Amino acid sequence: MAEDAWNSQDPEKIALAYTEDSQWRNRDQFLCGRQEIIAFLTQKWKKEQNYSLKKHYFAHSGNRIAVTFQYEYKNAEDGKWYRAYGNENWTFDENGLMAIRNASINDVAITEEELLISSPKENMHTGVVR
Repeated sequence: MAEDAWNSQDPEKIALAYTEDSQWRNRDQFLCGRQEIIAFLTQKWKKEQNYSLKKHYFAHSGNRIAVTFQYEYKNAEDGKWYRAYGNENWTFDENGLMAIRNASINDVAITEEELLISSPKENMHTGVVR
């Protein structure tokens, strides 16, 4: 579900999965609340084009979940492809909304030939991106 939501690249839809005062750490940025999440994601996808994400469940305990993920994107600023590797720790409130999201992410430059994750948007029209 989270993977599908993020691959939709719809910041307003994604923000609904978080509490009104959700606390985020994304790389070196700290956000608070849905409005900051929407603004952050809007800017993110202006830069990260052809974004495609794959999440993997790692562990859970009580109201916490840990996932690992990879995503690929073409940087709008330099035209190069990147694969991001990351870990997220999520904490949920009593209503099932995410109250805390901590994400550690590293980017690796890749060539278009090294793409591993196909773009869901492009798959709808042309098949796997390579």
